[in-house]
Amino acid sequence: MHWLHGSPPLARSRSSRPALLQRRLARGKELPDRWQEKLGRPTAPRPDGLLVWLHAVGLGETLALRGLIAAMAGKAPAAEFLVTSTTRASAEVLAANLPPRTRHQFLPLDAPRYLESFLDHWRPALSVWAEQDLWPGAVAATDARGIPLALVNARMNAEAFARRARWKSLYSDLFARFRLITAQDETTARHLQALGARGIRVTGSLKAAAPPLSADPAALAAARAALAGRRPVLLASSHPEDEFALFTALRAAPRPPVLIAPRDPQRGPGIAARAAEHGLTATLRSAGQGPDADLWIVDTFGEMGLWFRLCPTTLVGGSFGPTEGHNPWEPAALGSAILHGPRIANFAADFAALHQAGAARPVQPESLAAALTEDHGAMAARAKALSDAARDALAPLAGDLLTLADLA
Repeated sequence: MHWLHGSPPLARSRSSRPALLQRRLARGKELPDRWQEKLGRPTAPRPDGLLVWLHAVGLGETLALRGLIAAMAGKAPAAEFLVTSTTRASAEVLAANLPPRTRHQFLPLDAPRYLESFLDHWRPALSVWAEQDLWPGAVAATDARGIPLALVNARMNAEAFARRARWKSLYSDLFARFRLITAQDETTARHLQALGARGIRVTGSLKAAAPPLSADPAALAAARAALAGRRPVLLASSHPEDEFALFTALRAAPRPPVLIAPRDPQRGPGIAARAAEHGLTATLRSAGQGPDADLWIVDTFGEMGLWFRLCPTTLVGGSFGPTEGHNPWEPAALGSAILHGPRIANFAADFAALHQAGAARPVQPESLAAALTEDHGAMAARAKALSDAARDALAPLAGDLLTLADLA
C-alpha cells in the first residue's frame, strides 16, 4: 500500500504478490498483456536521453499531469517522459491523451526486487509524484540512487490528515527525501507541514491546467449530426444521487435532451431502468443506440472528450451525494458551462476559484430544472479562460522541476 494515500503498509510475502495480481487479472482489474509491469517487467523500451518519470495513482490524477508534461517538454526539447499509475482505467484513457514524447507503464508493487528492475530499466533523471500517492519503498529506492524527487499537486483535507497524524515520524522521513513540494491549497500545505514537510509552495491544482481531453473525429462528427439542432445537457461522472436529482428535475417542461455519462459505465442498463420508473425513456450508447429518447446514456469508456464538446452545459456528478464532487476543469477546458450540486468537498478549492470568477453555478435540486434550460454561454467562456490561464502559468513550476534534473 502507499502511505500518503492510506496507512503505512503491512508486511506481505513476496510470493503472494503475483497471486494477488492474478486474482485481479481474473476480475478484469488488470490488463492481460501488461499486468507484469507491476512486477517490474517493462513492456516498452527506454528512449534515448534523459527521462523524467511522473507518477499518479488513478485516472483523474494521471490526466492532470498532461499540462505539466507539455510545459516541461516545451522547455526541454531533448527530454523524454514516463508516466506511471496503478489503475487500468488510467492506462486506457491516457493512451488516447498522451502528450508528446511520453509513454505509460504501471508502477511496480512496493517490493525491492520489482523496484530494482523498474529503476534499472528506466534510469530516470527525475522522479515527480502527484497528489496523494506515495509508495515508501519506491520513494526510498529512488532516493538511494540519487535521483531527485519532487511532490506536486499535493492534496490533503482534514479527514485525510487525521488518518495520517499518528504516523508523523514516518511521513517526516519520507518528505525529507523530496527536494520540491507543492500543494494545491493552504489547507494541504498546513497538513503537510504538520506531518514534517518543509518548504512547501502553494501552486493551485494541476487539474485546472490539463489540456482538453481528446475525441475521435469520426465519432464526434457522427454524434454531432445525431444531435443537430439541439442543445443537450451532460450529466458527467454520475452517481445514483445525481441521477435522482436529474430525473426529478426532468418532470418539468420544457426539458432539454440529456446525456448521462455514468462514473461506472457498467451501470448504464440500471440507470435506464430507474429512468423508466420516472416516466423517462432512455437509450444506451453501449448497445449501439443513438440519442432518440429523453436520455442518451453514454455508457462507454474514454469518450468524455466527445460529450464535453457536444454539450454546452455540464452538470458535474458526485455533487448531490457523498462522493462530494468530481473534476470541473475537464468541461471548462472544452467550453462547457459548469453546474453542480451542493456537495463538492473533494474539489472545494477548484469550485471556489470558479465561483469567484463567475465561471460555475451551484444548484439545489429544486432549482435544477430551470438551470438546465438556461443559456450559460458567458459562464462557460469565463471557465475556459481560467483553464487557459492555468496552463500558461505552469512555466515556473516546469522550469523548477527541470532544474532539479539539470535539464533546464
